[in-house]
Amino acid sequence: MPSDALLIAAVAGSGGASAALDLRTRRVPNWLTLGITGLGVSLAAAHLTRVSVTGALAGFALGLLLMLPGHVIGATGAGDVKLFAAVGTLLGPAGVVVAFLYTAILGGALAVIVAVYRGRLETTLQGTATLVLTGGANVAEIERPTANNRFAYAPAIAIGTLAAALGF
Repeated sequence: MPSDALLIAAVAGSGGASAALDLRTRRVPNWLTLGITGLGVSLAAAHLTRVSVTGALAGFALGLLLMLPGHVIGATGAGDVKLFAAVGTLLGPAGVVVAFLYTAILGGALAVIVAVYRGRLETTLQGTATLVLTGGANVAEIERPTANNRFAYAPAIAIGTLAAALGF
């Protein structure tokens, strides 16, 4: 079974395409997340990875559930949620949990780097603390276009999912 190499190629390709598009357009398009979902389920149905169809669907659902709270409080975009759910079809439920941990760590590090680069680390940390402590009461302030604190999150997802696929 060509499981590992094919899985790594699928995760790397999906993540690379998603990161490139998000960096360029600040969006993760639905056609891409739908394509990744179709790829994950198709690979599972053809028994080309270790993930079964049931596992692919469970990975999708778990990926969605893990990322959705961040979207609800305004910390991530809807495209990021759909992307993470889509890669869950490739990784299955156990892999998507590991990928979530890596992605959260990388996303936090990326947020700090972006904030330092933009000269707004203190403001970002204060806004993040308020966001977490109030369950999103300051979302409108954070999402204000002049706030300059949004950034592409797909690169963190791409690296986190690839690390999980590689077994780190």
